[in-house]
Amino acid sequence: MSAYDFDKVIDRRNTSSLKWDVAEGELPMWVADMDFETAPCIVDALKRRVEERIFGYGIIPDEWYEAYRGWWGKHHGFDLEKKWLIFTTGVIPAISTAIRKFTTPAEKVIVQTPVYNMFFNSIINNGRRVLENPLIYSDNVYSMDLNDLEKKMSDPLATMLLLCNPQNPGGRIWDRGTLEKVGELAKRHHVLVFSDEIHCDLTAPGCEYVPFASVSDVCRDNSITAVAPTKTFGVPGLQSAAVIVPEEGLRQRMDRALNTDEVAEPGAFAIDCAVAAFCDDGWEWLTRLRDYIEGNKCLVREFIKKELPEIRCVEQNATYLMWLDMSAYTDDSARLAMDIRKKTGLFLSAGSIYGGNGSAFLRMNVAAPASLVEDGMHRLREALK
Repeated sequence: MSAYDFDKVIDRRNTSSLKWDVAEGELPMWVADMDFETAPCIVDALKRRVEERIFGYGIIPDEWYEAYRGWWGKHHGFDLEKKWLIFTTGVIPAISTAIRKFTTPAEKVIVQTPVYNMFFNSIINNGRRVLENPLIYSDNVYSMDLNDLEKKMSDPLATMLLLCNPQNPGGRIWDRGTLEKVGELAKRHHVLVFSDEIHCDLTAPGCEYVPFASVSDVCRDNSITAVAPTKTFGVPGLQSAAVIVPEEGLRQRMDRALNTDEVAEPGAFAIDCAVAAFCDDGWEWLTRLRDYIEGNKCLVREFIKKELPEIRCVEQNATYLMWLDMSAYTDDSARLAMDIRKKTGLFLSAGSIYGGNGSAFLRMNVAAPASLVEDGMHRLREALK
């Protein structure tokens, strides 16, 4: 029996939780926030930090660099150099910083839709324009449209690509060959690649992701990669992340930009969190977590197959976010999500906010005790009667 109780239901109401700031009786399965207790190794590290009873300004110790280097070398086959790593408070702050530093107002940033909705915010809020490279959707699987990508990259005003690797919300791990082609196209058309790899550790059991910068020298030298323990270990509130920038010129500019934007200094718990997460105990917890999430996904797939066969589950091998094809019911997922919530209290994300063909999809977060996932499926069935 696992030492970790993922079946335990934790009452998060009235805890200032964004996810659970909902009406009584509602069941939130929307934002990418897990409902499991944090890994014991992280909790223990934070307890030790609290016992110091002083929370002053911090530095980035060698242990932080070695934690990242050890984890990516051992589990992802990518040998990082210490100098490539820069601390930052979050992936989205890093994306916004990079957009401001490496593009100019009114230039275009390419996104591969449907994709994480905050990408749009980072682009538009900084006075840049979104340029969509829609993914191809066929037989319940997403793939890249490389011909269209080259067309979009050839636009003189297109200067950056936001790559989501693994992909959110589609849950696709991009293969090495595809990433290599992306890298070659980006170099040819002078487009900088920013690879958001925050979901990299949340792969299905037996599946492994490919770090974009590890694919080739071309990919390595024309990219900035954002990684973090926060999504994997359910600690986004601790604001701890890193950017990997192998090319010296890019790295110097990114380092200066992060410091200028004041998102390069750690909070009192940010370093301890990462060091504790990226260790052998963290890996053991994560292994059990991935098995449990896969079990929840199987639960959803079986329920839909039996009770709601007109829904199609997109094939995926990463993230804890299921992408449900609701095209048999609607082409207005925002309206459908609102109706489901009003009728049953089940709160899902409307796919329309992710662009592309998302208007026919709903996103469901299954990183929760199985009993809550079962509750969610029964509510969904009730809503769609």
